Amino acid sequence: MASTTPTTPKTLTKEIVTEEMGTFIRIFSDGSIERPVQSPFVPPILNDPKTGHSSKDIVIPNNPPVPSRIYLPKITNPSSKFPILVYFHGGALLFESAFSQLYHEHLKTLASEANIIIVSVEYRLAPEHPVPACYHDCWAALKWVSSHANNTLNNPEPWLIQHGDFARVFIGGDSAGGNITHNMAIQAGTESLPSDVKILGAIMIHPYFHSSYPIGSEPIIEPENNLFYQVWYLCYPNSPYGVDNPLLNPLGEGAPSLEKLGCTRILICVAEKDKLRDRGVWYWENVKKSGWNGKLELFEEKDENHVYHLLKPESESARKFIQRLVTFVQE
Repeated sequence: MASTTPTTPKTLTKEIVTEEMGTFIRIFSDGSIERPVQSPFVPPILNDPKTGHSSKDIVIPNNPPVPSRIYLPKITNPSSKFPILVYFHGGALLFESAFSQLYHEHLKTLASEANIIIVSVEYRLAPEHPVPACYHDCWAALKWVSSHANNTLNNPEPWLIQHGDFARVFIGGDSAGGNITHNMAIQAGTESLPSDVKILGAIMIHPYFHSSYPIGSEPIIEPENNLFYQVWYLCYPNSPYGVDNPLLNPLGEGAPSLEKLGCTRILICVAEKDKLRDRGVWYWENVKKSGWNGKLELFEEKDENHVYHLLKPESESARKFIQRLVTFVQE
């Protein structure tokens, strides 16, 4: 209970932690929220002296608006056209940001090395904005990017108009962003994008999927002790079918057939020591046998853990990973 005595160890506004998910998030009794592992925000930069790339922050018109950061590789020819990647960051749908140092450093490297325009989406986070808000924001961003293909938008983004190649549109993301990528590809398979833009490729990096039954080497853990359950119910308190909701379990009750994935190529990336590794392989196996008619690739890095490329960007494994992405978007 609240105390007004001078010896109260906590301030009145943050007296009790009512919910805590590992180091991801803490929710206090006054409704305030802390995200202990959130990396610091950094500003965009024009004409980076090291890479030559530029980045800037934009706001995608929608209700509500969707902030984003866009990256443009170095321009050596004013008429250059580049592939476009719409990127969805990770963070369990609870933390991280398109504006954080973690993602800024990764995406500026990728934009520069792959010669690709990247639109990194700042979707709404749970629990302030429960699922499916994040998916709505990401679909709105993908539609907005696609709308530039016929150059009929009011106040379009000039980098996309001048340098975007709309025959080479990709979507991608890591962890929770890999989950979002799957769901965007499914939606694109059943709902047309503006200007009849087609998604060429989808990149799912250590994708966050789960179900009520274990896969591969996953241990059996009671729901009340299972962090995957706890995170999902915090993000989506009234989730139909619980953790078997099709947004989290691509084979769950009522899930669209994986045959409907609306892209031509898919790259699924997993890491040997990642707790989500078997889920990524399971997803790859089920896409392979679904009847989906596209090019499916699996890339696994040995002796690495979840999102190692973000946490150890200077490592040989991270450099190898970047080159795999470069190859995928340039094929």
